[in-house]
Amino acid sequence: MAFLSLLIEILLLALGVYIYLFARGFVKTKDPERQKRAEHFRKENGLWMRILGLGLAAVMLLNVILHIAELLN
Repeated sequence: MAFLSLLIEILLLALGVYIYLFARGFVKTKDPERQKRAEHFRKENGLWMRILGLGLAAVMLLNVILHIAELLN
């Protein structure tokens, strides 16, 4: 069960990193129409998405580190 919760924490860490990268504009799509809509969404909501992504990534990174330390002891 401990490994399952660690996996969930790692997935949430990856989600936080993805949200941050999307908010910064590093995530691109091949479809031009979808890219145009994503850019519009990003420009309107980029500030709170950056804060949310960094916060989620920071908290989950701390959780992952503490969880691994707990598993090693």
